[in-house]
Order: sequence, then C-alpha cells, then structure tokens
Amino acid sequence: MTTGLAGNWIDGAPVVTGGASHTVINPATGETVAEMALAQPADVDAAIASARAALRDWSGATPAERSAVLAKLAKLADEAADGLVAEEVAQTGKPVRLAREFDVPGSVDNIDFFAGAARHLEGKASGEYSGDHTSSIRREAVGVVATITPWNYPLQMAVWKVLPALAAGCSVVIKPAEITPLTTLTLARLATEAGLPDGVFNVLTGAGADVGTALAGHADVDMVTFTGSTAVGRRVMLAAAAHGHRTQLELGGKAPFVVFDDADLDAAIQGAVAGALINTGQDCTAATRAIVARDLYDDFVAGVGEVFAKIVVGDPTDPDTDLGPLITAAHRAKVAGMVERAPGEGGRIVTGGVAPDGPGSFYRPTLIADVSESSEVWRDEIFGPVLTVRAFTDDDDAIRQANDTVYGLAASAWTRDVYRAQRASREIHAGCVWINDHIPIISEMPHGGFGASGFGKDMSQYSLEEYLAIKHVMSDITGTVDKDWHRTVFAKR
Repeated sequence: MTTGLAGNWIDGAPVVTGGASHTVINPATGETVAEMALAQPADVDAAIASARAALRDWSGATPAERSAVLAKLAKLADEAADGLVAEEVAQTGKPVRLAREFDVPGSVDNIDFFAGAARHLEGKASGEYSGDHTSSIRREAVGVVATITPWNYPLQMAVWKVLPALAAGCSVVIKPAEITPLTTLTLARLATEAGLPDGVFNVLTGAGADVGTALAGHADVDMVTFTGSTAVGRRVMLAAAAHGHRTQLELGGKAPFVVFDDADLDAAIQGAVAGALINTGQDCTAATRAIVARDLYDDFVAGVGEVFAKIVVGDPTDPDTDLGPLITAAHRAKVAGMVERAPGEGGRIVTGGVAPDGPGSFYRPTLIADVSESSEVWRDEIFGPVLTVRAFTDDDDAIRQANDTVYGLAASAWTRDVYRAQRASREIHAGCVWINDHIPIISEMPHGGFGASGFGKDMSQYSLEEYLAIKHVMSDITGTVDKDWHRTVFAKR
C-alpha cells in the first residue's frame, strides 16, 4: 500500500508543503506506506488563519445544521470503513481484527454520537436571581482549537479530539503523529465531502518539535488539546501557557489490575491477557500492574503465562493474528531494555522477553512476576506487551498499591463481593474504574484521568464542556435610571 500524497489539509483541500520529505513505514514489514512533505512552522500560520476565518460561520450555525453535517460524516466514514481499516493497519501494524472490530466502528459510533450531542447544548434556565434583572446562560464555542494526537490510535484519537470541538461550533487544526497521519487525512477529506465548510477542519503533518510546538504556542488559537505521553504533555501545556490558552490533556497511565481473593480466577486471567495486550500494549489504559491476592498469586501467574505463550504474533493483516508489532524498532528497543533490566531489580521473567526473528518490530508478550515496588517496570510506563505482577496481603494493601503511582487514568478490580467492588471504585484514584473487566469504552461515557494522566474529558456529553465557553447575560428589567446599587459608587448631589 504505497502512496504519494499531500500530508496536509488546509482550507478544505490537500496541500503539499515545501518541508522535508517524510516516509510512513509499515512497522510489520519495514516497507514504505506513503511519502509526503512535512508541514513547517509557516504552515501553522496558514492553517490557523483558515480556521479563524471559518469560525464565525460555523460557530453561528444552528445546532441542527452542525448535527446534519456530522451525521453525514458518520455515514461516509462507515461507508469508507474498509479503506480506513487498511490505512490504520498499514501505518500502525495493529492486528486487522482490532482495527475492523474496535478502532473503526468505535470511531464511527463516536462521530454519530456527537452528531446527536450537537443538538443538546444545555444551560441553566433563565430567571430573575437579583430581583431586578433577568439572567441567562449562553454556551458559545471556545474558538480555534489546536490539537495534537498520538500514533497508537490515530483515527480514534482524531475523532475523540475533533468531533466534540466541531459539535460545539469550534474550528480545528490537528497535528497527527507524523508516523501515522493517513486516517486523520482521510477523516478530513470525508468531513469536507459531508459538507463541513472549508477551514473548519485542518490537518498538519509535521514533527512535534517544530510544528507541534508552534501550534501549541500560537497566539491566535483559543484552546490546545493533546493526547500522548506525560512528559510531552507538560511541554505542550508550557507552550500553551505563554498565551493563557485553555488546555485539555489525556496523558500516560500505569493501570492497576486488582484481583481480590474471591475473584473468578479464570475471568481475571482472561481479562489480564486482553487488558495487557490490546494494541500490543500500546494503550495508556492497558492493564500493566497486576496486584493479586496472595492466595491466588501463583495460579494467576501460571494462568496468564500459559495464555501469553499461546498468543499468535505475526502478520497484522492475517485475521488469525493476535499481536502485531510495536510502532518502531526504536520503541521496541526501549521496551526490551526495560524488560532486560527487570531481573536486576528483583523481577522474574515468566514468559516472553524476546523479539522473534525476522522483519518488523515485533516483541513477544512478556510476563514479569515478583517485581519490587521501586522497580522501573512497576513504576514507569512501558507501552508494550508487558504485564508486571505483585502480591498483596489484605484489602488495604491492595488499594494502597493501586494508588501508589503518579498516574490516574484507569484501573480495574476483580471481585464477587459488592462491598469490595464499591470500595475499590470509590477509593482507587483513577478517571475510570472497571469492575470485573478492563478496557471497554463507550461513546456515552467520559474518558480522562487524574494526576500525571492529565485532566479534562474525551467522549461523552462531558467532553463538550471542554469546548464551550459559558457566558452570563444579565438584563435590567426595571427601566430605572438611578439603580439602587449606584449609591455604593457615588452620592447623588
């Protein structure tokens, strides 16, 4: 699947820039998927100017008008599903089953959700709260939104960031990761076909160090949103702070997977495998820290190790493949390095810990037991197919270990006891806590974290709040020239 294409979409059309040539590589084969010229900082000005010019009409459109365009986009994306799957698999190496059954249909559903949500921008009822004025609340588009998205879920992350902004009446300039821009560019083209006015949705494919920084720190954007690592997110926030831009960040995670002694062990084992290996573990909500009751610990480790050993690693276009490659050889080296250092910190590699022979940046599913609480693999985000395991002594210790992290994006608790489940959901500090499952998301519910995992929400009606400015309108209803409160400022003489 080799194509030459413009890597940018500005003012409703593809744009070829004068930037350096860039090659999109298939991480499963090392083959070229696409070649394009990267955007430069000067292109940021053009894209933002386009978004600014388009903002007035789009934000002034009725909710019904915006909803109709987004509904048409959902229909076109559904019709283009096969092409989106092919692009997503080629640029990321994710297994075709995941792209076909999760990424693409989930994205279409999210677009469809925001088509409906565009017509439900609720506000406080008008009323007289001071006695001589009527007050009402207006919800208005924040303005031009600059957004930067990661490489692990290119289509989904674009949808999560762009669609609530569009539903709220904002215009957008998005920078996808330069190594995975294809589905974002296709989404922009489909949006134009759906009737989205030119300039409302712009795409810049460029390196984060220049285009991302220029975008986040641009004086003429009103909001900056970002999904990616915590370290980069903090740099984005620092750039945005120069102009006081509103920010929304969805950052890293180190999700605890707590297995109490009354849990269904088979369900917990299956859930741990699925939760740890989704998208080759390149998921900020992936199950990465299994915290298991001492009585179940040995059986849990043995069970997960047995299933890990049966995982099919290979060609992501083969429907029988379970695990694709890591995104790049450099990222695989980073994951492998963390695993190789684990025994020196007390960890025991139960299975995996090796890269198979052949092309592509593949890595075997890896289970590391008996890790110490201070070890690198327990505390730092690995972002690969690696699950670490520790035992706990009692419920207090389980909750303590779950919360012993700077991250707070997602977690799960496995138990048959309703009181334990309620305690875990209440006391584990994370933006999402699953009970007897790990990973499922739905468009109607919010996604976002605490602490080093960022702030603000993606998906759901809650995410619309990120892109709306609340305005209080207060109107005098008395017609009185001399207001009673004036005497606090000047005396009548």
